[in-house]
Amino acid sequence: MSAPSSPCHVGDVNNIANSNVVKIDDAIQAVGMGKFQRRVLFAAGLCFTADATEVMLLSFLSLTLQAEWGLTANQTATMTACVFAGSLFGTLALGYFGDHYGRRPAFLIASGIISIFGVLTAFATGYASLLAVRFMVGFGVGGVTVPFDIYAEFLPPSHRGTHLLVIEYFWTAGSIMAPLIAYLTLNTSWRLFVVLCAVPCIISGVLGAYLVPESPRWLISVGRDQEAMEVIRSAITTNGQDPEELFDEKVQLKDEHVESSNFCDLLSRKWRKITLFLWLTWMGYAIGYYGSILAVTRVFDPDAAEDAEFHEGSPNFDYKAIFISASAEIFGLFIVIQTVDSIGRIPSQVASYIMAGIFMFTLAMSVGTANNTILTILAFLCRAFEMMGACVTWVTTAEILPTEIRTTGHAASNAMGRTGAFISPYLVGTNNPIKIVGCIMLVVHLMTALSAFHLPESKGHEMGHMLNDDEDINGKDSCEVAFRYKEAEPQPQTDSSPGVV
Repeated sequence: MSAPSSPCHVGDVNNIANSNVVKIDDAIQAVGMGKFQRRVLFAAGLCFTADATEVMLLSFLSLTLQAEWGLTANQTATMTACVFAGSLFGTLALGYFGDHYGRRPAFLIASGIISIFGVLTAFATGYASLLAVRFMVGFGVGGVTVPFDIYAEFLPPSHRGTHLLVIEYFWTAGSIMAPLIAYLTLNTSWRLFVVLCAVPCIISGVLGAYLVPESPRWLISVGRDQEAMEVIRSAITTNGQDPEELFDEKVQLKDEHVESSNFCDLLSRKWRKITLFLWLTWMGYAIGYYGSILAVTRVFDPDAAEDAEFHEGSPNFDYKAIFISASAEIFGLFIVIQTVDSIGRIPSQVASYIMAGIFMFTLAMSVGTANNTILTILAFLCRAFEMMGACVTWVTTAEILPTEIRTTGHAASNAMGRTGAFISPYLVGTNNPIKIVGCIMLVVHLMTALSAFHLPESKGHEMGHMLNDDEDINGKDSCEVAFRYKEAEPQPQTDSSPGVV
């Protein structure tokens, strides 16, 4: 049995062992980082891969079927938008389900829906049936916030920032996988293409059923303390430690049961302003991120870039350039992992969104005048900064919200993002000249950066403890509350407080 890669500090072990009641944050810190988290990461991460492939799939499938079925530009945009419409409903339904009935069942339902309807896409016989199955794929995609939150809730506080970004590598894998599968299969059969894009989610669902337990944070929040302790002990064993050394039979988790929450709690006086800025950030990031994917594909399909309403034959994609620009997400993710814990969540988002907007604008203005190498470099930089900003927005959202409203709040923010994604194909579709698209995207990115600037910094906090219980951000100077670090509770005999990243 392999030893855990990051066990808790000796002082932490002694403090826990000598206490009859421990906080959930301290218990998860004691679990350490190891095999257990890698299992959850792989299962949840593949769901992210599935989301990315389903998004990247749209940019290829829409133009392919526009040519094959003789669709108009508006019909093509609607084909893409219906997926995001489905995800808008899915994220609200599955987010609520995750807060009230458990993270694990919501995760399995989401992966099941994506898998089933992803495969059924291949059997669509016409435009109407295609819209129906893609809407249901979107409904499942709306639930991907749940596996992300599961992974976040299993991470020790001291490892949370970096490791929440590691899961984004799975998204990047999906972004790269989709053009590769398109290159290998699209000229043969678009139906084979969509089936292969559903494979990652099928694997994710199977692994999730066998490897991912219920979140102990959620169990604690609904009063199921004993089950939460059993999950903690199992995780410690999986990570190669002896749970009896950390928790004897008398040790119990501190009761953190909370009243059932609902969507309206997000608009309570305490959370209203943060919620609104989160929603604006998510909507802007989604328009920018998904819009850039569609726009880059247009740029490297010469006929579409020239705003053709319809062109004969199959699209002539420049797969090399698209693949290179998709690979930029690896570069962007690597950079943000190195910097997010040093410069903070908010500066990372603001800088990333501004730079992404500048490079998207420059790319659009350069179409028709710059050579393919310059366009590829600009697309690479645009996609890299888009990825950096998007990743940190996901991390910030999970860290800001408390356990009782985390998946509801994350899902509501994601719903705003899906609304933005729904709008994006109409903004960057072939009805709009590419240079106009560049101007729109620049404005959207600047507004997104401004919204992110007004969010509270979550670096250095326990999850969901941006504000004290008796504080609220409304009516107070944001410098006094929203941007102020909550002082960590003193942790004796430790060289690194479990409650601080």
